[in-house]
Amino acid sequence: MYINTQLFYICFSLRKDVFNHRDIHCFSFFNNSSIFYIINIYSDNYQTALKYLIDTEANLYNILVMAGDFNIKNREWDLSYLYHSTHSNLFLEIADFFKLKLSSPVLQVLTCYTNNPNNTNLVINLIFLRPNLVEIDNYNISPES
Repeated sequence: MYINTQLFYICFSLRKDVFNHRDIHCFSFFNNSSIFYIINIYSDNYQTALKYLIDTEANLYNILVMAGDFNIKNREWDLSYLYHSTHSNLFLEIADFFKLKLSSPVLQVLTCYTNNPNNTNLVINLIFLRPNLVEIDNYNISPES
């Protein structure tokens, strides 16, 4: 996750006390006397970050964004994928627990390109937002070059 230097005045803090996992980065910041969170996740092929989140009790409120490479295939966010992943239900339960909803970019593009011609390209990079967060629910994802 990258935080633009023009946002330094917001004073983001990396919060290892909330999630202490190598593939989960939780940042907090204050605005109008309230604390807000942004979470970035990379979940490997073994879903270690997902398993960590399932086993960790974190009562976070005011999560604005949860984004990352989740390595979870599902027809709900990738219409070219014909199946439903076994991990996606747990993942969606976690997002629901944090009161987040799957967001879709203005133009959906593939986010994972395979070198194997027998495999299909996929959408596995996702963004979940707090509902009614219209200020940032209008974005584009640029395809890999």
